[in-house]
Amino acid sequence: MEPGIWNDIIFENSTDNISEDSGDFELDFQEPCGRALSKNFNKIFIPTVYGIIFILGVIGNGLVVIVMGYQKKVKTMTDKYRLHLSVADLLLVLTLPFWAVDAASSWYFGGFLCVSVHVIYTVNLYSSVLILAFISLDRYLAVVRATNSQATRKLLASKLIYVGVWLPAAVLTIPDLVFARVQNTGSSSFLIFDESMETADSRILCQRIYPQDTSFTWSVVFRFQHILVGFILPGLVILICYCIIINKLSRGTKIQALKKKALKTTVILIVCFFSCWLPYCLGLFVDTLMMLEFPPGFTPSCDLQQAVEKWISITEALAYFHCCLNPILYAFLGVMFKKSARSALTASSRSSQKVTLMTKKRGPISSVSTESESSSVLSS
Repeated sequence: MEPGIWNDIIFENSTDNISEDSGDFELDFQEPCGRALSKNFNKIFIPTVYGIIFILGVIGNGLVVIVMGYQKKVKTMTDKYRLHLSVADLLLVLTLPFWAVDAASSWYFGGFLCVSVHVIYTVNLYSSVLILAFISLDRYLAVVRATNSQATRKLLASKLIYVGVWLPAAVLTIPDLVFARVQNTGSSSFLIFDESMETADSRILCQRIYPQDTSFTWSVVFRFQHILVGFILPGLVILICYCIIINKLSRGTKIQALKKKALKTTVILIVCFFSCWLPYCLGLFVDTLMMLEFPPGFTPSCDLQQAVEKWISITEALAYFHCCLNPILYAFLGVMFKKSARSALTASSRSSQKVTLMTKKRGPISSVSTESESSSVLSS
């Protein structure tokens, strides 16, 4: 199972349809479509892609965290957002190896890690996307309302980010604390409506297990919650703010080189965000409509169901690639960040050499100054 919520429909505490003479299931419904093809596809595709995202994400976001730590003091509001975003992305990609093993074989890590990984994944998935909305709002204030926005920007970066990002992300982990658990598919105490029913082999699952009488409702609600909070709301903020910024920077007959670079960077940010997240959320939305049998009277074919499932698997992995792109888009494009990173690596190498050559007491290495707020907003 991948960490997405699209296959979390699980019916628990149902024993009416289980034979007392054997441990086999006697289901009162007919499985609409076999999923062996998508299951075999996921066993290869998910571990491979998640492994790549894990390596790239750890390197990129880890470097940002190290450079920020080297600077000792975060001087600009842009730097604060960079640090928040890199921490969120780093923690998110650290959960991917668990899901890769789970998709390839089974869940081997026990109940405590099952809940813990779910919680870490959820809080950092939502916080990462919401931080991007805060960054776009900060850049809107800095570019469009530059004369009187300093106090508001400081308030956003210092205090409101915890109320508007980390607190909602933490609240959204409550379903994981309540429903996430480990369960063996060979158990005769529950029914599962997903691909694991195809095989008689026992498999340990780590996912949200909803009560039988409300499982369908819970699943639909959480799907729409994921689409709304994880894409639509932050996507609207990002799109509106950056479109206003583009309009502001495009005014006038002559566009300065700095404005051209800022305009190009802004367009790249919009395209990357929606290219990564729109296909996955669109697939999740279509799959949810098929669950709800909407439009009325429409019955999806087996081929369509399998195509949508494979689409979600592929586009979900594409969405997580945004964690690898964020360090490039929001840090490495900044001129001063590249200077800080170069200075950090150079100073680290120089200090390790001097330790063996010098015994005299030295003064502390001064941190590299960051760019001014306006330059940071435009160029990074």
